[in-house]
Amino acid sequence: MTRLLWLEIGLVGCVAATTLSATTATAAAAASTTAAAKVAKAVKPAAADRSGQAISLPSLGAEQIVERSIAASGGLQAWRATNTMVMSGQIEVGGKHNVTLPFTMTMKRPKKSRFEVRFDGQTAFQVYDGAEGWKVRPFLGRDEVDPYTPAEVKQAAEASELDGLLVDHAQKGTKIALAGTEKVEGHGAYKLKLTLKDGTQRMMWVDATSFLQLKVEGDARKLDGRMHPVFVFLRDYRNEGGLKVPHVIETAVQGVKQTHKMTIEHVAVNAAVDDALFAKPTLAMAKAAAQTH
Repeated sequence: MTRLLWLEIGLVGCVAATTLSATTATAAAAASTTAAAKVAKAVKPAAADRSGQAISLPSLGAEQIVERSIAASGGLQAWRATNTMVMSGQIEVGGKHNVTLPFTMTMKRPKKSRFEVRFDGQTAFQVYDGAEGWKVRPFLGRDEVDPYTPAEVKQAAEASELDGLLVDHAQKGTKIALAGTEKVEGHGAYKLKLTLKDGTQRMMWVDATSFLQLKVEGDARKLDGRMHPVFVFLRDYRNEGGLKVPHVIETAVQGVKQTHKMTIEHVAVNAAVDDALFAKPTLAMAKAAAQTH
């Protein structure tokens, strides 16, 4: 999961950086008079400004690093035995005062996800059933259900891997190579180059001591006519149902001032989750979701 929110997840990203960004930008537009582009600018100088120094570390191959990272985060069998994960907490959505809103993220195998964010008595949400996705955005005054764009479907397919980018990576068609060693926020880290099945490449930094993931490259964002690199930082790992889950996920856009932070307050592993939660919502369902919270 952890890889999800920040992009993944989420990530988010996780975090943060992928499927979630559309919803958070929408919420921010309602939370202040700043436009979505301004919200994106409300992100602080990325870690590349405070990381990236090459260092010397014990020699390990890419597969050794991957194996140790999976073991550190709970182990291969624990991740394979995880069928659902529900996380809730607070997410910063930008704007002049960097508004924080409550969110709930629900994931279920295979590749199902639902993300909700609440503001001023309304609930915006995105659902992905493993093949198609839909979004409800009352913050924009849109009283309707919109389908995912092709780009959003592609992002959701990647971000909805409950166990992330490393677990069973070969079966998922992902190739991993060692790309060097660097400092990341004071930690020695192995830098991995991941090439996904569709050819997309991402960099990931793994702590050389704990072997937990420290940082993941997100999708670049276009601001002022230029593409800016995006990085997602993973911190405050805690044990949740036998898995190590980061409870702080921070997304930074290089060259921009402020970050977006997601704070996870509650995690439920293998809770019962109905498949109907990921089905195409009707307008009546969208209105019901708003009244539930």
